[in-house]
Amino acid sequence: MEKKDYFDLYREMVVIRRIEEHSAELYQKGKIGGFLHLYIGQEAVCSGICSVKEPQDRIITSYRDHGWAISAGIELNAVMAELLGKVDGCSQGKGGSMHMADVEKNFWGGHAIVGAHIPIAAGMALGDVYLGKDDAVTICVFGDGASNIGFFHEGLNLSKVWNLPVLWVCENNQYGMGTAVDRASAVSEIRLKAESYGMRNERIDGMDVMTVRKEAAKILESIRKGDGPYLLEIMTYRYRGHSMGDPERYREKDEVRKWEEEDPIGIFRKYLIEKGFATEEALNDQDQEAEKIVQEAVDFAEASPEPGDDTLFEHIYAEPTPIEYRGYALEKKSEGK
Repeated sequence: MEKKDYFDLYREMVVIRRIEEHSAELYQKGKIGGFLHLYIGQEAVCSGICSVKEPQDRIITSYRDHGWAISAGIELNAVMAELLGKVDGCSQGKGGSMHMADVEKNFWGGHAIVGAHIPIAAGMALGDVYLGKDDAVTICVFGDGASNIGFFHEGLNLSKVWNLPVLWVCENNQYGMGTAVDRASAVSEIRLKAESYGMRNERIDGMDVMTVRKEAAKILESIRKGDGPYLLEIMTYRYRGHSMGDPERYREKDEVRKWEEEDPIGIFRKYLIEKGFATEEALNDQDQEAEKIVQEAVDFAEASPEPGDDTLFEHIYAEPTPIEYRGYALEKKSEGK
């Protein structure tokens, strides 16, 4: 990594934190509707993985998706406008917090139904194999709670049966809504569930962005070589509730304080200073720059128009799939017919 890369990675993590903090304020003011699931505390996961992925790699995630959208390359203005349900949002104001997407950035959306996107990820990977895209990996992100859902087992099993290029990423933030992992899952070390399918797996520290980056790079390279799917359990922690309406009565304040001492931004900041890659003053400048660009995104979103009534029935039905992309036509094409 060059010095600029370290600064970019640090600033991205701070930007995600500031976006979420501003989103919480806007939600409390009634400017963001529906549910709002904040990513505060988990920034090292999306930033670390996306810093080593390739442009052809797809990302598909659950509803806690703001950080992933930013790390995937969606413009901040488009992310914030989407949160406010504005026409300039990445989903034109119709997706909101939980359904951000930008297929041009290979970000295939946040999905509100727990675990329901896991089979979709398997299908994406199968599609890449079918079309001969040998260097593409599908990165599927879900929470610990999804590992108890049938979709999880079906998706992982099929990906191993067909040796699909999928990186399964479990963001284990210790709680599925208000239920601790060990109270909801007979196997609380979620990576071990991959053993049932003969799948490679690992559990890593998700509060250290350099650890996430290093392990993700190694795993993605192995998947590209054809070594098959991989379940990566990343231990992390959300500093806010499950959503904005969560009273957080299920965890002790001392527990939260303990995890706050392992703040991923603070850990990376300390690393950069100790390694001589940055000074305190330089990182303070990055903090100020992050706040500036986030505030600009907030201002842009608030000024953006709301979707008109005439757009209500747009983007409801997909266009028919061109005949050349259908299975039978592809098979005949490969046979020279």
